[in-house]
Amino acid sequence: MQGHGHGAREEELLGRTKAERAGDRVVRPFQLFAQRQASGGLVLLGCAILALAWANSPWAWVYEEMLRIPLGISFGDQTLRLDLRRWINDGLMAIFFFGVGLEIKREFLVGELAERRKAMLPIVAAVGGMVVPALIYAGFNFNGAGAKGWGIPMATDIAFALGALAVLGSRIPEALKVFLVALAIVDDLGALLVIAIFYTTSIEWRGVALIAALLLALCVPARVKIVPPSST
Repeated sequence: MQGHGHGAREEELLGRTKAERAGDRVVRPFQLFAQRQASGGLVLLGCAILALAWANSPWAWVYEEMLRIPLGISFGDQTLRLDLRRWINDGLMAIFFFGVGLEIKREFLVGELAERRKAMLPIVAAVGGMVVPALIYAGFNFNGAGAKGWGIPMATDIAFALGALAVLGSRIPEALKVFLVALAIVDDLGALLVIAIFYTTSIEWRGVALIAALLLALCVPARVKIVPPSST
């Protein structure tokens, strides 16, 4: 009986090992892909190509209808309900910019852009990257029907910039990556200011005051060098 039980256990372990190996053969390529630095950029570029092909195909209406799918979150009697497009534009992109902003803040404080001379280069380049396209657009559309659209070519798509950098991986210097990311972020911030100032019919001053108060609450302790007490 013991021999029979021992043999059955060996068969069970052998079968489990074969199943695990088969599972590894399926899962392992995805794990290796996820560990590569270029994976995020490849996924982004692949999704962009797929979306462009889909949006320009005879099934473009399916793409548009998918973006209109309503999704909501409920907190008791309060419900936030938006379509998929708004969740992406107003939700996921806000998280994306928050993460990238934290990374650039680190670079400005202790990284490649900590020196003022180095930090000014991407800022000046970003300003030039906004002004020059706007002037070219305005020159071609002066007094035309699209003259008011001069702010459209000012923004750089930071997500695609980061995706392209991720695809290149370690083949480009780290300093160049930081420079391009900083340039793209400053460019996007400038474009947002242009939209807020020149393309907005009304400004929600209560929101502006709230954000200003939060920024002041963050800046004052840093200016007076308030540090948390050390543990003893």
